[in-house]
Amino acid sequence: MAFTLPELPYAYDALAPYMSAETLEFHHDKHHNAYVVKGNELAEAAGMADLSLEEIVKQSFGSNAGLFNNAGQHYNHIHFWNWMKKDGGGTKLPGKIQSAIDSDLGGYDKFRADLIAAGVGQFGSGWAWLAVKDGKLEIMKTPNGENPLVHGASPILGVDVWEHSYYIDYRNARPKYLEAFIDNMINWEYVEQMHEAATS
Repeated sequence: MAFTLPELPYAYDALAPYMSAETLEFHHDKHHNAYVVKGNELAEAAGMADLSLEEIVKQSFGSNAGLFNNAGQHYNHIHFWNWMKKDGGGTKLPGKIQSAIDSDLGGYDKFRADLIAAGVGQFGSGWAWLAVKDGKLEIMKTPNGENPLVHGASPILGVDVWEHSYYIDYRNARPKYLEAFIDNMINWEYVEQMHEAATS
């Protein structure tokens, strides 16, 4: 299936002041669009254009770096835009997510600290994740366009720690960006949907 750039599910200025319209314009319209254009070209060349995005990500991992990087980033970003919303974040989580975080990760405060630590500790570009692996929640981090799909897990929340995701708004203060993401931007309802899909 051809990659297409999705519309943002909110206005460009909806996440301000935590993520600016300028950041979203560059990140969505330029960076994500580049992954779509290049990914389509490389999927066609690899004879994978008819596969689902998840299959392309899994099949190209370790065998076609160029395609994997673009397909992985396309997958990550489709969900990233939906993992955020206006007036998001905070500690009012859907019940099932809260229960899973309590039982698997030691509670909300530890989850928050560990996700920030994963994002800060990812050297260079990459992502920090909340994923389901073997039926339990796990905090993960991956370099570049990698995601939990290629490590036997299902991502249910991811935060982009490539510099283009935060440099306009936070300069080099990655920890401040991660705090703002968790406290003010997470769309917990979308996390809940992905958790349902990963555990059903």
